[in-house]
Amino acid sequence: MIIIPAIDIIDGKPVRLYQGDYNKKEIVAEDVFDTSKNFEDLGAQWVHLVDLDGAKKGKLVNSNIIIKVAQSLSIPVEVGGGIRNFADIKYLIDNGVSRVILGTSAMEDENLLKKALREYGEKIAVGIDCKDGYAYGRGWLQESSIHYIEFAKRLEKLGGKNIIVTDISKDGTLDGPNVDMLHELKKEVSMNITASGGIRDISNIKALKEIDVYGAITGKAIYAKTLSLEEAIKVTREE
Repeated sequence: MIIIPAIDIIDGKPVRLYQGDYNKKEIVAEDVFDTSKNFEDLGAQWVHLVDLDGAKKGKLVNSNIIIKVAQSLSIPVEVGGGIRNFADIKYLIDNGVSRVILGTSAMEDENLLKKALREYGEKIAVGIDCKDGYAYGRGWLQESSIHYIEFAKRLEKLGGKNIIVTDISKDGTLDGPNVDMLHELKKEVSMNITASGGIRDISNIKALKEIDVYGAITGKAIYAKTLSLEEAIKVTREE
């Protein structure tokens, strides 16, 4: 399992939200680039960037800083938030982003998803953001009638290799990830599953390692210092 530290971006600054609520944001660091570089220096294998302005507006907003990070780090960067057309996917990958995360567009535009998977394969991940078992889109503001397991199965049939699963009710709460939900999903699909949302401490990392997910995204726990990134990386590398 790999640990992927996260930076959510609003107005060019690293922030954290509580349960995806844009009205409950806190700035957690001064600079996106410096924070990314620090994660790399601590041994992170990937960095996860989310353009929260983009997720809300449905188009890339903070692309300048995202591209700067992607081109400056020696570790790969994955990016999500507001990526709703093929031109943006191509722009990000052409400029150094290693993996593009589709969320709303994967739910609403199957043709775009198919084209992206056909052209870029494993460089595409799909974010399954859900609450009470159902997927949400448009920056977590819009509920769908798609159950998360059915959505994941559909993605696998289309050739998806990577999914990032977030229980919105857990995100930013430090209440622990929804391990049961992830465990159920693992029984149904063979894609790489990255867990996101709710991670508080090293016990949560161990619980996710136990069910053998591909990765774990953590942000607030690192900023709140309830989780040491270095310790988390060390634990996941132990046999």
